[in-house]
Order: sequence, then C-alpha cells, then structure tokens
Amino acid sequence: MARTTIELRIKRQDTPTAAPYWEEFSMPWRANMNVISCLMEIRKRPVTRAGQKTTPIAWDASCLEEVCGSCTMLVNGKPCQSCTQLVDKLPDAPIVLEPLTKFPIVRDLQVDRTRMFEGLKQVKAWIAIDGTHDLGPGPRVSESEREIAYAFSRCMTCGCCMEVCPQFNDRSDFIGPAPLAQVRLFNAHPTGHMNARERLESIMGRGGLSECGNAQNCVEVCPKEIPLTEAFGELGRQTTGLWLKKLFGG
Repeated sequence: MARTTIELRIKRQDTPTAAPYWEEFSMPWRANMNVISCLMEIRKRPVTRAGQKTTPIAWDASCLEEVCGSCTMLVNGKPCQSCTQLVDKLPDAPIVLEPLTKFPIVRDLQVDRTRMFEGLKQVKAWIAIDGTHDLGPGPRVSESEREIAYAFSRCMTCGCCMEVCPQFNDRSDFIGPAPLAQVRLFNAHPTGHMNARERLESIMGRGGLSECGNAQNCVEVCPKEIPLTEAFGELGRQTTGLWLKKLFGG
C-alpha cells in the first residue's frame, strides 16, 4: 500500500541541561519530501500527533545540498545530512530523529560542535598566506597529487566520522578523524608543507594519532567517501619519520 502519511518520532531537549523527551508528529505524504522539509512542515504548525500544541523544533541547516554539513543528525540511528534524506528512500515506518550524541546538546536537534573546530585549530588546518601583496601564480601540483588533495578537501566537518568513532567521546582526549584528515591534506600542499612539522607535533602527543583504534567506522559513514584510513596510514609514516629525526637531533 502506498504511503499516505509521514510519521516522525523526534527526541527533544529544551536546554543543554534539561531532561530529553520524545514527541511524535504526523503529516500528509507528498512526493520528494526530505527530512528537512518535514521539520519545516512541523514548524509551520507545531502540533503533536496527539493534537497537543508544542514548541517549534530547533535544528541547524544552511546550504540544503549536503555541502555545509550543519544539518547532520541521527536519522533512524544513522548519522547523516537530513537535507538529502528523502522520505521515500526510508522504511515506511516512523522516522526517528535524534541529535548527534558525541557533542553537547544546544536544543532539540542542535548540537555544539566546538570540540571538532578546536581540533582543526589545534592542527592548523589552513594555509598561512600573506594577503598584503600579489603572490603571483601558485605552485604547480601534479594531477595525481591534485586528485588526492581533492578527496580530502571534500570534508565538510559534518561530524559523522566523530559520531561513530569509539575513541572520540567525553572520556577521551582523542582529536578525532576529521582533524587528522586535514593534517594529511595541508601537509601535502606545497605551501602548507612549510608548517608540516607543527601539524605533526600537534598529533604526536596525548589525544593524537596513536589513540586511533583503527575501528574504521569513520570510513563506513563518511558521506563524502573520504579515504580516512589512508590518511591515518600516511600520517603514521610521517610522524614516525619525524620521531626518528628528532631522536637523532633533527
């Protein structure tokens, strides 16, 4: 039988310290709806399935085309971007929405991903440039190097890899897969390589690369299919080389 209604079960939390609770919603089915459009429908008329008025649901979103990663949440238990989760691709059953569990709750489906962004700052995930004068043409990069760099540049810091990583949690200092992959990206850049040693040293201590448990869940869930384990292998080679260099006074 064709789907005629869309049922949602949403985990809500009014403040960062409040107790979570569940609410259920129902709406008429329309073709080509995604999870975000369902949330927008609820926002127009915030009434539960039981007919009780409630507050509009809070969630983050921006690009709505799986580029910014801000709408990432758990859809039926899987971390993904809600903007590209089409209702008709999901099982004909209540759609369960929850916030990511590895980041502090702000409200409802909104989370605070500051820890991930602090990780990017820790590894200096950028190219230092002087924009006060004409720098001329940039360095030439071979096609093979460009392909590798492009793969890692697709990271949108959505947090999916952090969500499924067993080592990334509130009891661990592990920096997580996303910042580590950016070390791989910027160390390979001809200009970024000038700060390669600083980046490697930032992941050689507590909470760094050695705390990766190689579960490889991050690879399975990454929406951009970034070769994260390839990054960890290459960073292992680079950090070992730096360790040996420092051992002999380099």
